[in-house]
Amino acid sequence: MFFLFNNLFKFNGILDSPIKWQIGFQEPAVPAMEGIINFHNHVMIVILFIVVFIAWLMLNIIHYFNNYIITKNSDFNHSNELEIIWTSIPALILVFLATPSFTLLYSMDELIDPVINFKIIGHQWYWSYELSDYAFCGNNQSEDNNFKYDCYMLVLDSLPENKKGYFRLLETNKRLLFPTNTHIRLFVSAADVLHSWTVPSFGLKIDACPGRLNLVNLFLNRIGLFFGQCSEICGVNHGFMPISVLVLDITQFNAYVVSKLDF
Repeated sequence: MFFLFNNLFKFNGILDSPIKWQIGFQEPAVPAMEGIINFHNHVMIVILFIVVFIAWLMLNIIHYFNNYIITKNSDFNHSNELEIIWTSIPALILVFLATPSFTLLYSMDELIDPVINFKIIGHQWYWSYELSDYAFCGNNQSEDNNFKYDCYMLVLDSLPENKKGYFRLLETNKRLLFPTNTHIRLFVSAADVLHSWTVPSFGLKIDACPGRLNLVNLFLNRIGLFFGQCSEICGVNHGFMPISVLVLDITQFNAYVVSKLDF
């Protein structure tokens, strides 16, 4: 049932951007997001049983314990066994939920030796990206090689009619390229105020703090176009810091890098 709720309103089985009246998660693109969705489904089942039991208990109390039915006072006012039961059962439920939660949390924080490093810097109100692993390869060693660029929100009103059809407030003038099936490390920081680099399909939300460098690992298992936004209240244009990520096959990504290096 919860799997049905999570897949409700999906468009052609792909949900890499938010859609109207969406109530479920976006389609996962990383193993961590798959674990988050599975854990959410399991927790919802536990919550359903708890809600049903508490509702049944409350209805019985309202129905059987009222002034119109009870004619005499009861001598029952304390029970050590009952207190042990209603204390131990919630504790066991929390332990049951904490075990997979901690496993998922530590797996997301694990740092693996990456193949490619990306630097992400938040500004008011745009994102800067830098890929420095190939900065001194090939013949083109200048800074103007598209390995360091700024991404601003694409203003759709200024586009010609034949170029319209993009996602409003989500498209950027340039897109960040990631390869699939590759361990990627992201270095996230900010140049002015607090920001938060967030892509729901990646299960990723990492703060960008001035003077601090946060690290996160990423392993993408499918290609696609993914969107996100800044999730920190960083100023008047906080809602206009979109993130557009294009995930390519590793062969296509290498071909792009070779074309920019000008061997």
